[in-house]
Amino acid sequence: MVKTNTLEDRLSNFGFKIPENFENMDVNERLEALGLKLPLNPEGNNIFIHVKEFGGNLAYVAGCGPELDGVLKYKGRVGIEVTIEQARECAIACTMNFLRALQLHYGDLKKIKNFVKMTAYVACNHDYIYPPEVADGSTELLAILFGPEHGVPARTSIGVSSLPLGFPVEIEVMVEVY
Repeated sequence: MVKTNTLEDRLSNFGFKIPENFENMDVNERLEALGLKLPLNPEGNNIFIHVKEFGGNLAYVAGCGPELDGVLKYKGRVGIEVTIEQARECAIACTMNFLRALQLHYGDLKKIKNFVKMTAYVACNHDYIYPPEVADGSTELLAILFGPEHGVPARTSIGVSSLPLGFPVEIEVMVEVY
């Protein structure tokens, strides 16, 4: 994967062109301009909460899988049943889920000041060496939506033997809020 730094390059990775006045749009306007719609509810309905606040202005978002509105597009291990491109799509779907969890909790994504930390879990064999490239799908989308200064977190990408429900990817984040 080619690493890119410009907004135009990031958008082209997703097949988007920069809409007019994009740089001056807030996160909600950017989602709309790019035709991205958050799911009705974030993935997961077991006994847990999606967002847990702590320390006054920080919040932890529980791990979100790539199931969007009840549909899991890909299932299995990356590099075996799932390609890296499909896994990056899964990372984007995970991002849409944790953004929806934040939106439901805070009422508006404009209340997110900074993405502080991300942990991306990638289901794969023990010798798979590309979990960071999978996680880039999420990080690139956050950089597009929130700008690189606020959207790109410190990040850990971990290969694991399995994830719930056969998810290829699961992502958890910590955010700073206004």
